[in-house]
Amino acid sequence: MKITIDTQAGRLTRSDGTELDLFSDDAFEILSDLWVNVGWNQKYPYTFSWMGRPIIQLPEDMIRYQEAVFQIQPDVIIETGIAHGGSLIYSAGLCKILGKGRVIGVDIEIRPHNREAIEAHPLYEYITMLEGSSIDSAIVDQVRSQIKPDDKVLVVLDSNHSYAHVSEELKAYAPMVTKGSYIISTDGVMENLTEVPRGQGDWDKDNPAQAARDFADQNPDFILNQPDWAFNESTLSRNITHWPDAWLMRT
Repeated sequence: MKITIDTQAGRLTRSDGTELDLFSDDAFEILSDLWVNVGWNQKYPYTFSWMGRPIIQLPEDMIRYQEAVFQIQPDVIIETGIAHGGSLIYSAGLCKILGKGRVIGVDIEIRPHNREAIEAHPLYEYITMLEGSSIDSAIVDQVRSQIKPDDKVLVVLDSNHSYAHVSEELKAYAPMVTKGSYIISTDGVMENLTEVPRGQGDWDKDNPAQAARDFADQNPDFILNQPDWAFNESTLSRNITHWPDAWLMRT
C-alpha cells in the first residue's frame, strides 16, 4: 500500500484513494502499523534491556503485559523462551512488587553466559529455569509438577514461533492456565512481515497468531480476548503491538 502524507494540509492518502485527517485515529493506526513493520526490520526491540538484561520486546507490549499481570495476580508465570533473560527478570520484578508469584522459564538452550548472568541477578530467587524443548513431554511434566493445585497460572509462549511449534505449546500448556487467566502467543506480527527485507514469504500462515486463532476455534474454553486497557483518556482502542491475536483467555 502506498501512503502519501501531506503535513502542511494535515492529510494522509492511501493508494486506494482514501483520504484521512492526518490527526485521526485511523491515520494513527495506519502509521503505527507501518512504524511497527519498519521498526521490526531495523531491530528496534533489540535496543532495550530490563534491569541489566536484554529483553527484546516492544515496550508497548511489556506495559500491556504488566497491566494484565497486575489484574490477574498469578502465582506462577510460565515463560517458554529465555534468551538473555530480560523477560524473566521483568516478570520476576512484577512478582516481587506484587508480593506473590514466581516464574518458570523454559529454553531449549540456556547459554552459559546467560545462565550465569540470570543466576547472579538480584531477582533470581523468583525464577526457576529448565533447559530443554518446551514441547518435550518430560519438560512439560517438570513444569506441571511445580504448579500447586490452587495456583493461579499465566503462560507466555515466546520460543520457536513457527505455527507447528506454537500449536504444540498451546496443547501442552493451555491445560495449566486457570480460568480468567491467559496463555499469550507472542510475536504474531510475523504474519504482517512477509514483504519486509528480514521477513519470510510463508509467514502469512506460518506464525503464532494463526496458531492462536486455530486453537481458539478448536477449544471453546479459550477465547481470543485482548485485555481491556486499564486507563484510556484517548479515542484510540487498538494496541501498537508485536502480539496481535496473542491473548487466549480461559473462560
